[in-house]
Amino acid sequence: MTGLPEGTGKKLGLVIDLDTCVGCHACAVNCKEWNTGGDLVPLADADPYGTAVSGAWLNRIHSFECRQGEDTRLVHFPKSCLHCDDAPCVTVCPTGASLKRAEDGIVLVDEDRCMGCGLCAWACPYGAREMDPAAGVMKKCTLCVDRIYSEDLPEEDRIPACVRTCPANARHFGDLADPDSDVSRLVAERGGIDLMAEMGTKPVNKYLPPRRRETPPPVRAPAETGEGLTGFWKWLDGALEKLG
Repeated sequence: MTGLPEGTGKKLGLVIDLDTCVGCHACAVNCKEWNTGGDLVPLADADPYGTAVSGAWLNRIHSFECRQGEDTRLVHFPKSCLHCDDAPCVTVCPTGASLKRAEDGIVLVDEDRCMGCGLCAWACPYGAREMDPAAGVMKKCTLCVDRIYSEDLPEEDRIPACVRTCPANARHFGDLADPDSDVSRLVAERGGIDLMAEMGTKPVNKYLPPRRRETPPPVRAPAETGEGLTGFWKWLDGALEKLG
């Protein structure tokens, strides 16, 4: 069994805006590219151009049709490791491969110590861990730890690949232990929530719920409103209006 730190100096994590996510999967694809071509073990793909595509991904996006009166919409829900404060994937690990870093709160897997037993995947209530079928070890979001601390990258690029590539600015990265950070202020302003808070895992990542949208008045064709009609058609429209 692996222990958790009593506290962490920082709580680095993501804030994901469900109101602006468009479900384009750019975050998942760039995550796959960075973590396959970066310093860590590549993420496997099986039959990538065939009919039975499979492989390990650290980000997945699920889409749901949500109904609330006339405010019906498609909500896209990105999901990855939430870097929980009380991470059950860490405490259940028999080899110490799963760990939570005291300095920044990031949950990682030491792949040299992982024996692929899968207990962490069973313990995670969010389904955020995946077995890499080629490497035989568990994989999960690292918050691109090899990227955010890289001195070889320009400072503006020292953020997770998913955040860097999001075209809708739906992903934000920062220290959620700092109440004055941009991400903390965003959570406070928009009422950010924990995913499945009832599980007691205290996830660091937060979600911003979709904002309620006012239903616009129905758009009527010019023939219905009479606008844009001239001559005979305007007279006929007026006559029919009088007849009810």
